[in-house]
Amino acid sequence: MNKDKIIIYTDGAAKGNPGKAGWAAVILFSQNYGGPGHAHEIGDRVEHATNNQMELTAPIEALKYLRKYKDTQATPVYDIEIVSDSKYVILGITEWIFNWQKNNWRNAAKKPVLNHELWEELCKLNIELKPKWTYVKGHNGDKYNDRADLIATSFAEGFPVKLKDAR
Repeated sequence: MNKDKIIIYTDGAAKGNPGKAGWAAVILFSQNYGGPGHAHEIGDRVEHATNNQMELTAPIEALKYLRKYKDTQATPVYDIEIVSDSKYVILGITEWIFNWQKNNWRNAAKKPVLNHELWEELCKLNIELKPKWTYVKGHNGDKYNDRADLIATSFAEGFPVKLKDAR
């Protein structure tokens, strides 16, 4: 069976860390989901959060969006790839989380894992939707990573850019 691919670029931003914050996801659909280059953007603002909280919120919200979208399709078959410039997110969900769970949500220093609730939510979505996780260097000329950064930063600054709403 041929699978369509959905690529999601995510980013988070905080002014003050913690401070006013924002998150963003640029969702790229292929083939049956609108053709190459078909994009949908989501994002939002939070009054008080850390950058890491927003970096986690972005893929959570993107996967929740896809779950809702998937439920409206007759035969939803697709591969998902999440691209992030946050090593915290990429390493956390692909490597660190297994030891955190095994150690009752304690890190290597035996301290409680920060943002535990967000990690648990992301873990459940990760198990359900099985995305591939890819790291991209930030601020390095990647068109969609730069767009996610602009959206997240604009929400954090209180002047959100217009989002592409192709769905």
